Amino acid sequence: MDNIKQIIILSTCIFLLAPLALVIYINIYNRRKKKHIDEKAHLKNVFQQELLKTQIEVQEETLGNVGREIHDNITQVLSFVKLNLALAANADPADQQKKINESRELIARAINDLRHLSKSLNFEHIMQHGLLNALNAEADRINNSGIIQINLRVDGDSYSLGAQRELVFFRIFQESLNNTLKHAGASRINITLQYSEQLFNLTLEDDGMGFSPDEMAGNAGSGLKNMQNRAAMLGAVTSLYSSPGKGCSIRVTLNPNKKQLYADGNLPNSIS
Repeated sequence: MDNIKQIIILSTCIFLLAPLALVIYINIYNRRKKKHIDEKAHLKNVFQQELLKTQIEVQEETLGNVGREIHDNITQVLSFVKLNLALAANADPADQQKKINESRELIARAINDLRHLSKSLNFEHIMQHGLLNALNAEADRINNSGIIQINLRVDGDSYSLGAQRELVFFRIFQESLNNTLKHAGASRINITLQYSEQLFNLTLEDDGMGFSPDEMAGNAGSGLKNMQNRAAMLGAVTSLYSSPGKGCSIRVTLNPNKKQLYADGNLPNSIS
């Protein structure tokens, strides 16, 4: 008889506790789900803010390049044309024709430079036509300026990484170029884009003075840290190779089939 009572009591307790356990489980599940949704919203917002910041920086850098080239190159060419034509007014016919011909060549050069600048300035047009075209246009512009020699190489069949990814890769290129021009004392930059089904690599190499990566590790404000953060935002990995006197090489590696962080509302693999 006592056993039957114990079974009845135990069954009653289980019957009463089961709904309570279910309510607790549902409550925990809902909290986790809400936390997951909040994390997704936060990460997506962070991504969009970083993307907007990147776009603004790209545009500011492009406008800065345009301003410098107009001031340092085109303005000087047109000033020389003005001086040439003024001298031609009082010259003999043979010298007049020579100066006019020189002026025509200089004006043609200025028009060509402006054409390259207009392509650089039309940011949306560049990004619509892809990273490869954008880098080609920048390489042509910089090579024409004579500041530094840029060599661009493509391995494999190119394909689109998506506008947002390519925007970030273009900004990484700009930051690397700025660092090279300011600090490396290089005469040449080699850009390599490697396309395969499972991997995309952007490699930027210069022949500058190089540095010790260990000395740069503690510099939180360095351009390298910005590049690493931007690459990580896409799920890409940044590798740095440098030593004093041996230049610098930066490689950004991306699995193009991996979901882009935040942009489509998906969480990184470590969270989802």
